[in-house]
Amino acid sequence: MLKFLSKVRIEFNALDPRIASCMEFLAQCNARKAKESNPACQVVVKRRTDDHPPQITVTFVNGVEEVFDATSTPAQNIRTMILEKGQFLETEQMFREGGEAWPVIIPEEELHQFAPGTKHSLSKQIAFVITG
Repeated sequence: MLKFLSKVRIEFNALDPRIASCMEFLAQCNARKAKESNPACQVVVKRRTDDHPPQITVTFVNGVEEVFDATSTPAQNIRTMILEKGQFLETEQMFREGGEAWPVIIPEEELHQFAPGTKHSLSKQIAFVITG
C-alpha cells in the first residue's frame, strides 16, 4: 500500500472515541511488509488536543493529495481506495514509459465491438448451427 504513497498524515485526538480507523490505518502503515514496500514514505502522526475529527491525509507519489474522514471511513476502505488508485498510477506509468499517450482514448466504435470468444459471438455460432 505504501509503495504508491510519498506521505501519510494521521491526525486524531487520543481522547476521541472515533479514532479506531486512524489506529488501524497507522498499524497497517507500520507493518513490516508495508514499510518494506516503500521505506521513503513518510508517516506522520499528529496528536490533536481540539475537537477536530480524526483525519487521514495521503499524498500519492505523483503529488496528488487525498483527505479521508476517519470517523466515517473504515481503514480497510481507505486501504482499498489507495490500492485501486495505485494500480491506476502504475498503468499510467506503464503507458507513458511505452511512449503511448495518456489517457488512452478508445474510439467509440471500438467500445461496442465484441471480442472473440465472448458469449455474444458464441450465441451467434450456436444460432448458425441450429438454423444452418
